Amino acid sequence: MRLREDRILRSNGEPGIYGVVEKDDAPLFSPSITTASGWWNSFATPFRSACWSCPRAAGDGVSTLRTGPRELREEIGMEAAEMTHLGTLWIAYGFARQRQHVFLATGLTATEKDLIGGARPAVRPVPVEEFEEMMRSGVIRDNCTLSAWGLYLLWKARQGDPAAH
Repeated sequence: MRLREDRILRSNGEPGIYGVVEKDDAPLFSPSITTASGWWNSFATPFRSACWSCPRAAGDGVSTLRTGPRELREEIGMEAAEMTHLGTLWIAYGFARQRQHVFLATGLTATEKDLIGGARPAVRPVPVEEFEEMMRSGVIRDNCTLSAWGLYLLWKARQGDPAAH
């Protein structure tokens, strides 16, 4: 992570400093979504609490396609048979310069390899209706997970799926 400070001229004509956090691109994974899906409860260090979200990497300068399989193994103990790129997001463009590449991970199988600290985050299958209610009610507040869901719905609609929302 790098911090950059840009000298700017504010709209009122006053000079100022604008701080920008720069991080490498990172992948986020939306698991295969059918009638039930796994949504992960992981510890979010900035908030010092558990948060429901899709598994993701922080961005460590490694190719997202190489990082992806490792992240799935480390965070949720799963491997994906296929990963489909759904789109790219700016994580928080108001203060950070970092993109997140959203992938749909399908053909998930359990593995015991590479789990961080040997512990698996809380994982539970959630029916789509419950997942959507978790978003509406604020149980899921992670903007990247919410955005990944939107990209998934757009992708699903373009596949000609009559069950698409």
